[in-house]
Amino acid sequence: MPPFPVRLPQAQPSSTTRAAAAAAAAVGAVIAAVALRRYLSTSRRRPSASVAMSALRSSSSSSASAATTLVAYGKSPQDQELLASAAGSVAPGEGGSAGEFAVALSYAGAGFDAGAYMGALRARRFGRWMLWSPRIGSTQDLIAQNFAKLPVGVVCVADVQFKGRGRSKNVWESPPGCLMFSFTSQMQDVRKLPLMQYVVCLSMTEAIKELCRAKGLPELDVRIKWPNDLYLKGLKVGGILCTSSYEAKLYNICTGIGLNVDNEKPSTCLNAALQEANAISPRLKREDVLAYFFNKFENLFEIFSNQGFQALEEQYYNSWLHSGQRVVVQDAHEGQSVGSVVTIQGLTPTGYLYAIGEDDKSYELHPDGNSFDFFTGLVRRKMEA
Repeated sequence: MPPFPVRLPQAQPSSTTRAAAAAAAAVGAVIAAVALRRYLSTSRRRPSASVAMSALRSSSSSSASAATTLVAYGKSPQDQELLASAAGSVAPGEGGSAGEFAVALSYAGAGFDAGAYMGALRARRFGRWMLWSPRIGSTQDLIAQNFAKLPVGVVCVADVQFKGRGRSKNVWESPPGCLMFSFTSQMQDVRKLPLMQYVVCLSMTEAIKELCRAKGLPELDVRIKWPNDLYLKGLKVGGILCTSSYEAKLYNICTGIGLNVDNEKPSTCLNAALQEANAISPRLKREDVLAYFFNKFENLFEIFSNQGFQALEEQYYNSWLHSGQRVVVQDAHEGQSVGSVVTIQGLTPTGYLYAIGEDDKSYELHPDGNSFDFFTGLVRRKMEA
């Protein structure tokens, strides 16, 4: 499976920053309430309880039959009305997301059980508005390009993506059975932005464990591979992509997650591991995984927002793969490649890897943006003593 990581931002972010993963409405429940009032006041239309609500302007000559269907769901009827009204103005995305959107309040034969998801959702801010599509170019593109038109905390879920995105223009393979979603959030503190991806990773690993316990299933030991991949038994099962833009003293963050729940290819999946542990074990459902993720993320984000990442650091290290790991870092010196052996200690305050070399000097390790192999392609940057 190709990598699906996140680019860490530079020290001085531009107006459009590629944030290191993450997501979370730093303004909290107040933002959700403000968004609700804003959209209810500006949306005079009330959607009818019919399947097809509207066909939007198209940037191509695609026919209505080829339109992408977006089905609006909400934790409450009011939430559903809000989202349906807001979604009626979304603009087509670029590339694979371009075309017409048909907004609906229901869909015959939907592959995602929105009722089960909403029933398991306990989060108050994140995930209470959901756009679901049977097939879409990219959930990330849709919400990123329509951020201002949708409530903060909205999630877009797709059964199939044909233009799924990863880091460095990599494509995320999105077969049926994969949980694919993107959601929005906001934050103000740019210093925390690079660490947000770690909160998202931790939230998913903890959510999967908690869901297994709740269902009486063997606990799946999903681990974090720095900076933003999820691994199970040495194989990749998921990854995270975050993008952000800066506007009106706020960072608008779009977080995309792909997680192999019921699809063994191209690597492995959660249910394959459960079946291996117990052949008659019930299977995890995408709806439950998504709900448990938001339940956990909202809680961890609140801790992170109020106390900083240091309050979650020990828990994060318990979930990642790298404590005490020795790696060879490649550097160029006088035209030749020089390898340095370092031992990973943890994270730096800015979110990079902190390591100690055999010379007892401190090193800060950065991803090279291309290599999928953690053990090669890292750029060494010596820290000041």
